[in-house]
Amino acid sequence: MKCPYCGEQESRVVDSRHAEESASIRRRRECLTCGKRFTTYETVERMPLVVVKKDGSRQSFDRAKILNGMLRACEKRPVALADLEAAVDEIEQTIQNSLDREIRTSDIGELVMDRIKPLDEVAYVRFASVYRQFKDIHTFMEELGKILAEK
Repeated sequence: MKCPYCGEQESRVVDSRHAEESASIRRRRECLTCGKRFTTYETVERMPLVVVKKDGSRQSFDRAKILNGMLRACEKRPVALADLEAAVDEIEQTIQNSLDREIRTSDIGELVMDRIKPLDEVAYVRFASVYRQFKDIHTFMEELGKILAEK
């Protein structure tokens, strides 16, 4: 690690701690030449994800969009924000763990539906009605029938 004061390459680690909820490691270093101390952070480099939309256009992955969609589906429902954030974390981790750097919006929608169903069935139906673009009441009733059949 290059010293920010003298530019020397050699330093030693004096202290290491987890930072930002264990998402990174904070290291206190001491330059072996000038003796001054400085702090560095070590984080995991994530590969950029690209979302392929229904019309074929591409945009960068934005977890806030997933959270906002889930919040709309859970509006006025007894679902804790922490549960939704944990679900979004799981979805993002699943996407990051896949070997593909591109993911279709339909795949993201399925992941959301898998995570939102155990949290609240009404929110699941709300999300499914928008995601699957229910055309009429019969399509809506079919989805409700599937939920009732699982119980």
